[in-house]
Amino acid sequence: MNPSATGWIKKLLKDISSNEAFLNKEEERFYTDLRACGFIFGSNLNVVANVFEKHDLSEDELCKVNLILAFLYTHNNTSSETEFVDSVIQFYTAINELKTSFFQDLLGSKSSNDKLEKVIHKRIHIDPNVLTKNFNYFIINALLFVDILAYKKFLEEGVISIDYAKQLESIIETIVLGAIDAKIQKNQYDESLIKLFESSLRYHNAVPLKYKTAVSLTATSLEKFYILDLACMASWSDRVIDTDEIKFITNLGSDFKLSSEKTEASIAFVDSFYTIHKNEIALLGSKNIVQSFYDNSSKMVSKLISRNSKRLYKELKDSKELLVLLSQSTHRELNPEEQKKVQEQLLDIFKSIPSLAIFILPGGALLLPLVIKFIPKLLPSAFDENRIKE
Repeated sequence: MNPSATGWIKKLLKDISSNEAFLNKEEERFYTDLRACGFIFGSNLNVVANVFEKHDLSEDELCKVNLILAFLYTHNNTSSETEFVDSVIQFYTAINELKTSFFQDLLGSKSSNDKLEKVIHKRIHIDPNVLTKNFNYFIINALLFVDILAYKKFLEEGVISIDYAKQLESIIETIVLGAIDAKIQKNQYDESLIKLFESSLRYHNAVPLKYKTAVSLTATSLEKFYILDLACMASWSDRVIDTDEIKFITNLGSDFKLSSEKTEASIAFVDSFYTIHKNEIALLGSKNIVQSFYDNSSKMVSKLISRNSKRLYKELKDSKELLVLLSQSTHRELNPEEQKKVQEQLLDIFKSIPSLAIFILPGGALLLPLVIKFIPKLLPSAFDENRIKE
């Protein structure tokens, strides 16, 4: 399944249809699965509940898959006579009724699956600029669970008021910003996070809710679990949760009438999640823009190489001089003339493989050193006597 190509939703639904255990989980267990894969925090690192192997799926592709699986679980556990795909399209049509431009390019779609794929693609906010990819939008994607909660209400009541989504975001804004504000000493990072969070909201209230009002409007268990986890995420974002932040989160759990064990588990999980995955989450890694560029480019090149490995190796075999130079590059530094030959011949090969066309665009040559780094994995072991078989 390739979530970046057409037909992926139909394939996903076919593959998951026999997984009754996943579709019939208890609601709280399903929520913890969404949290464990990173969906709740906007940093998707795995497929929810590991129902599929993630293989080489990128973060935005994982986000698409997890969003659809969350919708599917909600539809399966809420009475609705409308087919799943059609119901999600109806939901997004209702929630975006004043934003018709969102759907202008859907009119030519032939099937409901095709329409939904386009909707989901637009809904996932991953910056196409590789310099900032996965950096600016993790908070926007952390708010995707608002869609799931609103969809649940839509299925239960048959209609959805835009006021529900607005109110839910207002509650989140009040409580999450309150968690950040609880820090004894706020630094520049905290101020940047506040601005980033405020700019990520779809709806903006001129007059923010009071804390007590926000708590009183939080009605369901899922809303409480979600907002508590977001508050913990915001508190941990600088890798330090001070005593005032702990007090704020503990009081929030108490005000939500959640057990102390539930609140402590939320704090512990967020700490564990970000500690384990700190190098995989760009924003929380506090990396400079150059390091973010390199890391994200490296992921992209690795994905392209792995997906085109057979075709690429076949093309390399037909270019004996290039193959020799690439094999030598694993042992010594190529001279400028050899590097130029490698660059020219690689670009010629990339012209014959459509999905590698990015490398022949202006600036694409900057990624060639990364390509050469990954290509030795494709070469026969005879070319690299230092390779250790894994």
